[in-house]
Amino acid sequence: MVVCAFIRMSRRSVVNFVRLGTRAVSLLKGSSLRPFHTSVRTAAAQPKAGFKPGKVAVVTKTTRYEFEQQRYLYAGLSEEDFKQLLAMKGSSYSGLLERHTIHTNNVEHIVRSLRREGIEVRVVKRGEYDEEVVQWADTIISAGGDGTMLLVASKVLSKDKPVVGVNTDPERSEGHLCLPVRYTRAFPEALQKLCRGEFRWLWRQRIRVHLEGTGINPTSVDLHEQQLSLEQHSRAHRITTMDSQQRTGMLHDSFSKTSLLPIRSLNEIFIGESLSSRTKLNAFKLHVNLLLHRASYYEISVDDGPWEKQKSSGLSICTGTGSKAWSYNINKLAEQAVEEVLKIGKSQTGLDIPLNRDIIEMVTDEYNESLVFSPDDRRLFYSIREPIVNRVFWSSRQRGFASRVSVRSRCWDACMVVDGGTSFEFNDGAIATVSMSEEDQLRTVVLEH
Repeated sequence: MVVCAFIRMSRRSVVNFVRLGTRAVSLLKGSSLRPFHTSVRTAAAQPKAGFKPGKVAVVTKTTRYEFEQQRYLYAGLSEEDFKQLLAMKGSSYSGLLERHTIHTNNVEHIVRSLRREGIEVRVVKRGEYDEEVVQWADTIISAGGDGTMLLVASKVLSKDKPVVGVNTDPERSEGHLCLPVRYTRAFPEALQKLCRGEFRWLWRQRIRVHLEGTGINPTSVDLHEQQLSLEQHSRAHRITTMDSQQRTGMLHDSFSKTSLLPIRSLNEIFIGESLSSRTKLNAFKLHVNLLLHRASYYEISVDDGPWEKQKSSGLSICTGTGSKAWSYNINKLAEQAVEEVLKIGKSQTGLDIPLNRDIIEMVTDEYNESLVFSPDDRRLFYSIREPIVNRVFWSSRQRGFASRVSVRSRCWDACMVVDGGTSFEFNDGAIATVSMSEEDQLRTVVLEH
């Protein structure tokens, strides 16, 4: 009878069995189990009227061609040397130039389309994008990929200022946060739809961070612009620290009061040691450098609960928008893992659990899909990467939803990275409180294909 009951189990029940291990006994007895999580989905608001901004800032990405030029040509190398150096690295000069040209042409197409509608336009390179640009514009267009969109969104603190992403190189960039790729070339059509009100507003929830404690530095390092090595990353933080002290004549203790960082995260916040293999030891007289893993040591409190000491490979806290990005890849299951768990469940229970490819694929897909939740969901989702569990350190939950997460650093050379592009020093004594606020929502546009 038990075997028959399992065969009649619904698709959802099979997935619950995999997720909940020993709790599957209650499932077999007929009780219903809650899924991994439920998403709170609300419909994006329909605009009441057409939308036509008066002033638009177009923020453009730095192409790989431009970045390589900055590295080599500005160092006094000739164009021919530049080509040879790229070839030595396995990169194609003509290929980089082609992608740069495609991006540039698409940016010019966007600008022409806007000006044709009588809209005042200001083109800004991402390195020049600052608060003054945000204040000047009625609307900001991100001309690049998802990385550029994340940078643009991070500096827009008002929920009343629309941000629109346009993918300027659809063949090489995914552009999840941008308009559908057909509007890259059909941008005039997108403008007309905005003017006629044929679109929906989507207010994406974002993360805000309050910093307090000792040993912190609220001055950030732009990782995209500098493309730093690990050692250069630490050095850049030390330089910004010294610059801050020289300007103020004060030490880090001056930042011990709680302060709200002037940046918002659309995807995720990551906290962890900068260098996972940081410590070097000289072995005997051979002077062989041995690299030892350095785990991230911190304390965490979820929703004002008790503080828990943890060591892990770092902590990720994401939004619904970010649930499709890094967080998804941290937590997703591979078909191989699902198959092995099902085999164990079959051997331990004696049940006739089907192990054919279709069932394994179905269970894997449904579990992984459950990790994604709506961009307007007002919950955080935290993930502990590879937690170390022993008699001193433990992790009561490796992941879960929360409204508020507080982290106290016990690290030596750690950072807090916002959307993979902006890094803040986050060492021993620093406390970060991560939360959401309705006023931090990002106003974005949804256009149908």
